[in-house]
Amino acid sequence: MFITREQLEAAEAARLAPYGMKSRDSRGRKYPDDEHPYRTAFQRDRDRIIHTTAFRRLEYKTQVFVNTEGDYYRTRLTHTIEVAQIGKTFARALGANEDLVEAICLAHDLGHPPFGHSGGDVLNELMHAHGGFDHQVQSLRIVEELEERYDDHRGLNLTYEVREGIAKHETEYDVVNPGEYNPAEAATLEAQFASAADETAYSTADLDDGLRAGILDPHDLKDLEFWREWCAITHADRDRFNDLTRHRFVRWLVNAQITDYITTTDARLREFNIDSIEKLRAYGKPITAFSDAVARKNRVLKDYLMENFYRHYRVARMAAKAEQVLTGLFTTFMKNPRTLLKSVRAKMNGRSQARVVCDYIAGMTDRYALQEYQRLFDPGIQV
Repeated sequence: MFITREQLEAAEAARLAPYGMKSRDSRGRKYPDDEHPYRTAFQRDRDRIIHTTAFRRLEYKTQVFVNTEGDYYRTRLTHTIEVAQIGKTFARALGANEDLVEAICLAHDLGHPPFGHSGGDVLNELMHAHGGFDHQVQSLRIVEELEERYDDHRGLNLTYEVREGIAKHETEYDVVNPGEYNPAEAATLEAQFASAADETAYSTADLDDGLRAGILDPHDLKDLEFWREWCAITHADRDRFNDLTRHRFVRWLVNAQITDYITTTDARLREFNIDSIEKLRAYGKPITAFSDAVARKNRVLKDYLMENFYRHYRVARMAAKAEQVLTGLFTTFMKNPRTLLKSVRAKMNGRSQARVVCDYIAGMTDRYALQEYQRLFDPGIQV
């Protein structure tokens, strides 16, 4: 049985909650584009994102650990997949559009440079006199300008709602930069889900990776209320910590946060009588939330990770390497553009040299950046 786009749209209208974003009600694309016979607009956006060069490169971009540190730690790609999985769970439970939240989740980190947040900080400093660098803005630039897939326009020509979701992505490490996307309006619920899914994924995954790497000491978990709560529920032996204990605890932690977010958000939607997209947008700010109790526990978890993980000497050493590599590349390319690939130099026609160099470096994977650095500065490496 052939199921048409119109049938899929009708099914959405019947299934989704009143505040869920229906694909047929999208504000559309920047450039004219015929509708697809059997895919909705948001399904097409998801597929376009997955097929980008930027998405494929996420496999070899750092989450916290450079991929040379080991095969079992999260990369920017596996993090993105985890974010999409959590975001779709939120959407499914609360009657929102799974395809839209998945598209936003899959695109939210496309603009991350090599070496994670450290790389972003270095690029921002290097670009200080040229408009700075922000990975969230870069994600939007990738889908709107840098990916070249069509003859008559640049970018992916995604729907307004996906682009807005990228622009209004908001976490502790992502600052909302709405630009042309109606700053006074709240983003769709699906965009809000993507932000919460990102926070949930990175805090729980970083705890998992930190314990696996031996950077975090299991005995220090006693400082976390989440850990004490789990031990009380499961009667776990706090003095016997192994891989199975870690898996069980992290699995419980992810589930506890997701469940709390769903129940708290459902209560808030009812409290504020959000029964349409218009009311949701008119609220003017995110309406989704964790409960006060879980938000407080999350604050303790994030502070714990900041002090014991992100500031650990091994992570600091990786950050120092990132600074050396990216600074060396940027300085050399700016001083002598002839060292750039011909295809990169061609993009400077009428554009800022600094921004073109920044785009080139930001698009690199960790290993490609290291290889470029070797080719430039190691006399024994063939250029």
